[in-house]
Amino acid sequence: MKSRKPIHHVRVFAAVLLLAASVATAATAVAGEVKLTHVHGMSFSADGAKLMIPSHHGLAIFEGGKWSKAPGPTHDYMGFSATRDTLYSSGHPAPGSGLTNPFGLIKSQDGGKTWKNLGLEGESDFHTVATGYTTNVVYVVNHAMNSRMNQPGIYYTRNDGMQWTRVVANGLAGDLKSLAAHPSDADMVVAGTANGLYLSRNAGQDFERLVAGPQVLGAAFALDGKSLWFSGYAGKATLMHIMLDKGAKADPLPIPALNEDAVAYIAQNPARHNELAIATYKRKVLLSQDQGRTWKPIATDGDTHD
Repeated sequence: MKSRKPIHHVRVFAAVLLLAASVATAATAVAGEVKLTHVHGMSFSADGAKLMIPSHHGLAIFEGGKWSKAPGPTHDYMGFSATRDTLYSSGHPAPGSGLTNPFGLIKSQDGGKTWKNLGLEGESDFHTVATGYTTNVVYVVNHAMNSRMNQPGIYYTRNDGMQWTRVVANGLAGDLKSLAAHPSDADMVVAGTANGLYLSRNAGQDFERLVAGPQVLGAAFALDGKSLWFSGYAGKATLMHIMLDKGAKADPLPIPALNEDAVAYIAQNPARHNELAIATYKRKVLLSQDQGRTWKPIATDGDTHD
């Protein structure tokens, strides 16, 4: 993958994000209240009833207008991504658990109550994980050599980590910011970089640029597989929607002013496709019931609202 030097506003924005991260503590539940920190992914449950957000001390759940901590271990989940029947993640075990650190790749099929290790424990911590909703393909960004990956890069597995394939990524340029896997086509994946939005139709062998800069920070396919949303930052935060038809143009969606913040994660409710959720780097979470035309905040600076 080629890498180009980011322009000045990208460096400034990165400094803002590092500052935001430095003042965050652990996700805690105090006096019945849930506080979010370091949002590391976001997904709806398959029945659409729950919005799940991982952080340093377990999963936070928004259900029925209320926040709670999910049952299960309070691990530091990273790179969290959900399919129709499985949660995938990486990260670090809860203190005192006796589990190997880091996790490598793990999965849960009971909503996070229990987790199964899929390999690379003690070797890798994947901060970027993208999964196909009905295919269960898993794409990860690997930053260092391990026992199953002989060099850094983007890898995918179609069999829960038994075999990994490194993508060639011809045509992909710019510092990588995000990945998203198509819900039903295991060979289709998008990448957000400092140079724009890129699409591959052959499992990352070749990428074409769908949208030129500014930097694309987050991306998510619509569950019907016909379009996707992506976020960016160029002096202010943006959220866009684009169809996958040849020659399609991206349309902006209105979002509240985020004050030197940007959208990091985007999720669509599988039971109610008009419902979207977005989460920002500074731990603001918003819900839309009308495909992004209007938004309601349910968390601000990590403080949750019922």
